[in-house]
Amino acid sequence: MLDAYITSMNAQITTARWINDISENLLNVYTPGYQEKKFRFSTFLDGAVGESYVNVREQGKAIPGNADDNIYLEGQGYFVLRNDEGRIVYTRFGDFKFDGDGVYRSSDGQEVQGYLLNEKGEIMNGAKAVDLENFEGKKFKDGADSIPTTNIKLWIDPVNGYYLGKYEEFEFKDDGILYGKSDGGKINVPLYKVAITNFHNPGKLFEVKQGQFIETEESGQAVIGKAEVRGKVLEQSNVDFDAATVWYQQAQFQLSVADLIAKQYRTLLEQVMQLMGQ
Repeated sequence: MLDAYITSMNAQITTARWINDISENLLNVYTPGYQEKKFRFSTFLDGAVGESYVNVREQGKAIPGNADDNIYLEGQGYFVLRNDEGRIVYTRFGDFKFDGDGVYRSSDGQEVQGYLLNEKGEIMNGAKAVDLENFEGKKFKDGADSIPTTNIKLWIDPVNGYYLGKYEEFEFKDDGILYGKSDGGKINVPLYKVAITNFHNPGKLFEVKQGQFIETEESGQAVIGKAEVRGKVLEQSNVDFDAATVWYQQAQFQLSVADLIAKQYRTLLEQVMQLMGQ
């Protein structure tokens, strides 16, 4: 009898946690960059126990961005951010903008990482040009195979108002290359390549802040990724509203059943205790 009571109580606690996760998903259906949380269960002798949740990695739809600075990652992978203390985090949410000093930053002020290019589109490692194609899939450790990343910066010349003093506008395209454009778009010069990484098991990344992750032993180390980057758009939430609604209804029913069973066993237990005391 006691085992059945414990089982029902465990089911109540676990289902309540499940409802909290589903509620958070439903509240963030229209939050750009939000990744759906999926609760997982394990079954033991003492009832269903929630292991934890995992972030669903399916890609959200592209929606118009808030500015020309915004970028969208088509396919698998993560952008790389560095804070003032040098700590690296990974994100898919490209709500980035150039600040007043021309530094490309996330909405919370972290520096978006990339690689400096020469006019041929080759990555520069100091004074040496490197072809990044040879590094795809290799470990990312502060850059591509020890080629350090850098802050992406487009300062504006106060005299002529041009980016870096010579470009009328900029554009992100292709595989994450930032171009400076002038002469009405006739001149396109590659300036930076946005750093993109991936993981062998991205579902095991640890979320330190909504939409921002760090690697874990289970996720594996970051490796150099390759994906299409589109400018002026953002990634919408990947929450499946219809499915989440169904799960919420199921969870509510499961909670009501577990609650009813727990009350019945509690009443029965009290009756047994009274009889034993007579």
